[in-house]
Amino acid sequence: MTSRYRPFESLNPPSPRRRTVVKAAAATAVLAGTLAATAPARAATAPAFLHGVASGDPLPDGVLLWTRVTPTPEATPGSGLGPDTEVSWTVATDRAFNHVVARGSTVATAASDHTVKADIRGLAPATDYWFRFSAGGTTTPPARTRTAPTTDAAVAGLRFGVVSCANWEAGYFSPYRHLAARGDLDAWLHLGDYIYEYGSGQYANRDTVVRPHAPAHEILTLADYRIRHGRYKTDPDLQALHSTAPCVAIWDDHEIANDAWSGGAENHTEGAEGAYAARQAAAKQAYFEWMPVRPAVAGTTYRRLRFGKLVDLSLLDLRSFRSQQVGIGNGDVDDPDRTLTGRAQLDWLKAGLKSSDATWRLVGNPVMMAPFAIGSLSAELLRPLAELLGLPKEGLAVNTDQWDGYTDDRRELLAHLRSNAIRNTVFLTGDIHMAWANDIPVNAGTYPLSASAATEFVVTSVSSDNLDDIVKVPEGTVSALASPLIRAANRHVHWVDTDRHGFGVLDITAARAQMDYYVVSDRTRPDATASWARSYRTRSGTQKVERTYDPV
Repeated sequence: MTSRYRPFESLNPPSPRRRTVVKAAAATAVLAGTLAATAPARAATAPAFLHGVASGDPLPDGVLLWTRVTPTPEATPGSGLGPDTEVSWTVATDRAFNHVVARGSTVATAASDHTVKADIRGLAPATDYWFRFSAGGTTTPPARTRTAPTTDAAVAGLRFGVVSCANWEAGYFSPYRHLAARGDLDAWLHLGDYIYEYGSGQYANRDTVVRPHAPAHEILTLADYRIRHGRYKTDPDLQALHSTAPCVAIWDDHEIANDAWSGGAENHTEGAEGAYAARQAAAKQAYFEWMPVRPAVAGTTYRRLRFGKLVDLSLLDLRSFRSQQVGIGNGDVDDPDRTLTGRAQLDWLKAGLKSSDATWRLVGNPVMMAPFAIGSLSAELLRPLAELLGLPKEGLAVNTDQWDGYTDDRRELLAHLRSNAIRNTVFLTGDIHMAWANDIPVNAGTYPLSASAATEFVVTSVSSDNLDDIVKVPEGTVSALASPLIRAANRHVHWVDTDRHGFGVLDITAARAQMDYYVVSDRTRPDATASWARSYRTRSGTQKVERTYDPV
């Protein structure tokens, strides 16, 4: 769709392996009920904005705005129903919209599931703005966004929320609510698994559905993926976070299917569930319709954003180009012909890291970069840990869905960092449903005698099961036993919490990058509280993580 807007330039503004083959007959039987379930009861004859508003991918002169309009009650996500509807937007420097700086409109159609994107330009850098959408006399509440600093700006500090792995059926999204309540974020990063593709009950909270998602079956078609995105966007905590700061998102596997790779997925049965290429295309189309993300190279999520001279943020797509994981009958982890990134993306990443003149080079990274060995874990702990990490239960010391399964790509990247003396590279990672603070050793077998080339902060899941959930024991039980053993076998790991859910807050100055880890009290309660758990930082020039004893 095309859109039009007019800026006003005269103002001075202030990740487990489960399989279920979904039968077509069952999918058809639940479709009507699914569509009805996705539409909140307040839908009326006037156009409605039932899925909130959002902004994303901030630039020094602009930001991407998003919403979805429901023009008529039957025009639910994925239905293909509903008339063309004109949607307008307004951007101002104040919440009361007394100082409007841009406005425009576009037509939302069923072809894009009545989603709307407006790529606003002509804004001032490092500035808070307010925006809202209107259609047919209905107007959304005002929402806040923020532009990035100019590329050459001397920025004193930046603060980002960091989240991953939000499973609707496993619990409520209170981490989003607590991040929204802060009011101090320049942006927030979603590192993948924004949605999950499973059918109802296949992957819930300790096998218990806290709240049913839609559709009830495993999602396979474009309509399915649209319905699932629509269900997620009705969550009030997610809507709150989207309305307070711009989002920077990348996908991992569950936006498509578990353990996805370029030609298939562990959670896809070719033929019985259609062609993987068609499923992947449907998933990606729905993602770009429903997320405030600009498609980048070849319709993927790898791209780069800059925040002054303080931060370059490289965002990776580690699903579209990767070779099939080993353990599914396709080579071994050290094979140089296998790739996680694809040649073009790896070259792009290396070139960007080398040419950057920013103080910090952040990498939004869907799967864990640091090497991980099982070590001497007992069989009782190894079995559930293997299930969570996708490891062979016999104890093979590698997670083949992560960088451990593609060691030649990792070796090349780390060698590039070392040979070009590239400092202050920090990987920001999700996927693993645990919190970690890691050095990234050039040679894990001899660490700490060998050098560390970078550092990594891994955030735990918003709601998806982690280790104590799989074992079904009280929170903290497994972490108390497993964490010391994991650290003993992996000397570059400074901390790992296997058992809690929550979020991270990354605070960056020229002197250090610090991750404050927060946990929530109970993911099954919509009113769950949040508390600070730990903080780790990497000081400029060190390429190592150290503990700090207070959050920023």
